[in-house]
Amino acid sequence: MNLGVRERTALTAITPGAVARALSTAGADFFEQVEYHGRRLAKLNLPPSQIVAALEEYDRLLTPVLKRVFPEEYANFQWVREQLHFCVILTLNNAYYQVRETETKAFYELFRVELESRNLDDLLERFLATLSQFCRADAAHLYLVEPGTGQLEHRCGLGDPQTARRSGHGLPADRKLRRTLEKAKCWSWSRKEPPPEGVLLDNTWKRRFTTCWSIPLTEGKQLAGVMQFGFKNNYAWLPREQELLSAAAERCLVAAEKARLVEDLARREEQVRTLAEHMLHVEEAERRRISRELHDEAGQSLLTVRLQLEMIEATLPEQADTRLRLREVREVTERTIIEIRRLIAALSPAVLEQLGLGAALRQLVTRFRAVHPAKVKLQLSRIQHLPKKLEIIVYRLVQECFNNIAKHSGARRVNISATTADGMLRLSVEDDGKGFSVQEALAKKNSFGLAGLRERVALMGGKFEIESEPESEPDAAPATTASRRKTEPERSRLRRGTRIRIELPVGMEPLTSL
Repeated sequence: MNLGVRERTALTAITPGAVARALSTAGADFFEQVEYHGRRLAKLNLPPSQIVAALEEYDRLLTPVLKRVFPEEYANFQWVREQLHFCVILTLNNAYYQVRETETKAFYELFRVELESRNLDDLLERFLATLSQFCRADAAHLYLVEPGTGQLEHRCGLGDPQTARRSGHGLPADRKLRRTLEKAKCWSWSRKEPPPEGVLLDNTWKRRFTTCWSIPLTEGKQLAGVMQFGFKNNYAWLPREQELLSAAAERCLVAAEKARLVEDLARREEQVRTLAEHMLHVEEAERRRISRELHDEAGQSLLTVRLQLEMIEATLPEQADTRLRLREVREVTERTIIEIRRLIAALSPAVLEQLGLGAALRQLVTRFRAVHPAKVKLQLSRIQHLPKKLEIIVYRLVQECFNNIAKHSGARRVNISATTADGMLRLSVEDDGKGFSVQEALAKKNSFGLAGLRERVALMGGKFEIESEPESEPDAAPATTASRRKTEPERSRLRRGTRIRIELPVGMEPLTSL
């Protein structure tokens, strides 16, 4: 059996011959020794079958010696050896289980860190803490190569209170040193294996520690970072420890890249949100400008035209054909003035600016009732003192809902409720009109009603839910009076209509002037 020095040393410590040495040493516990060396054998990647084979080979060589030296007591020795062998195997199984459990816990913790970390720095710090705990390091540092400068930037450190955030460690120009950093290495001062000059990225470790583990973070064939662990005692790593750290380093690099992408995406989303918010502000400002233009220019001009028509009409005979035509023109002009006033109110409702959201919504309901034969129920609760920006958004949302109901729904009843609680404004709009397929409606091109509602809510950091079902046809079969009464609730559910629920955070900045 071809084994290394460390494997042979660990196996020798768990043989029956080691029992005699343990018994001769006061206070020595043989099975604690077996457990310790069993963990070393597990970390040395020695399969359990090889350990059993080695112990059986040891017993085979020991049997003739015992028979020759203790012929009369051999049977007793054999019974003791069998019991000892059984207990050693159990202890080794427990030692292997402990090693596997520790590795599993480390990987599970790394996975949890990847899921729970708030940002890249938090991710790297918690990754390093988990790995330091796994290998019981006294100090640790993690460096990443900055893409722009090509330097090793210190990102986090543990167990080193006098070390602040270091940066600007340029990658070694010496090819040999660079190759050293690109490979996993363990240096032990006490074993006369000191690291090459310049490889220790924290130069204070030379006098403070005796062992250093260096784990590269590589992307393809290029060095992307380095993790280094310092130990005060001589602690040469074992193969499974090195394998776990190397696998964790690869995982850390992937997680760090993912965190970078998420942070970059969050920054871009914030930029898009800010730009979209600005566009909403510009839209409101443009609405106000157009309403002022209509009021000051077109509205006033039409009033002047109507006044002139009235004056000319008054000078003509009562039954004159020209007077009748002027009257028709004046009436058209008056209707145009009323329509312009309606447009002005829709573009920039003065009541919203002067009396607030509640009064503006009541006015909106009154105007809707005037042009649409539907019963509208408006319920408002605790919506005073809302930010002006939020009031404008809610008003536009309800306005768009009314437009959709008037154009497409054919509803007979509309229920609107708005309330504030727990820092959120909750708006609900329900109607009993003919439903529709939500997915198809949202997927329609050149249709901006529902999509505009959803986008406005998303830009404000709110939630938008819509439920709708197309109108079902009632059963054509005749029904008795009793069955009619029984199925009346069911019939009322044939026209389920549409329900829109919106939640918006109340804590918004006031609308800035443009």
